[in-house]
Amino acid sequence: MLDQLTADMKTAMKAGEKDRLSVIRMLISELKNARIAAGGDLDESTSCKVLMSYAKKRREAMDTAQSAGLHDRAAREKFEYTVTMSYVPESYLLTGDALRALVRRHVEAVGGGPSAFGRVMKAVLAEADGRADGKAISAMVRELLAT
Repeated sequence: MLDQLTADMKTAMKAGEKDRLSVIRMLISELKNARIAAGGDLDESTSCKVLMSYAKKRREAMDTAQSAGLHDRAAREKFEYTVTMSYVPESYLLTGDALRALVRRHVEAVGGGPSAFGRVMKAVLAEADGRADGKAISAMVRELLAT
C-alpha cells in the first residue's frame, strides 16, 4: 500500500494536485508512524486499519465542521475522507449484505429484545474490527432487534 501511495504522490506532484498531494503525504506519514510503532512492516490488514482510523477522524471532523456551519472546512474534510477511502480495498470493508449477515448472526446468538443491544454491539464491533462504520452497525442492530 505504501508503494501505491508513493507512486500516487509522484503523479499528484507532476499534475500539480496540491490538495490530493497533501492528503497522500499525510497517509504516508500515518502508515510510517504505524510501522515504527509496530516495530516492523505492516501487513495489508493493519495498513487498512490505519487508513480506516484516519478516515474516521476525517469523517468526524467533517461532521463537526458542518454542524458549526464551516462549509468550506467540511468540504475539505470530505475531500480528505474520499481520498483516504479510495485506498481502502472494497474487499476489506463490511457493507450491505455482509454486514447484515454478521449482525443477524449475533442477534440470533444473543437473543432479541432491546436489552440485548449492548451485548450484540460488543460482539459485532469485535468481529467487524473497524471494517464497518459504527453508526451503520448501530442502526442495523436496532433494526434487527426491533423485528
